[in-house]
Amino acid sequence: MAFTEEELRQRLSALQDARWRGVRETTIDGQRVGYATDAEMAAAIRDLETRLARIEGRSRRRVLRPYAVKDL
Repeated sequence: MAFTEEELRQRLSALQDARWRGVRETTIDGQRVGYATDAEMAAAIRDLETRLARIEGRSRRRVLRPYAVKDL
């Protein structure tokens, strides 16, 4: 099922509002959507942001944090 950019933005806004209020349940297009954990909700928000970035022709920023471990 393909969503338009406007639909994705509405869903993203609804999820962000619910997360900021501390609620794990929201209503999107007349359907109740619930998440078991905050991590699940964060993953859904990330997915919507990725889809929007793809539609807009830009890529998401990645932060690389290299580290090294020296075993002696």
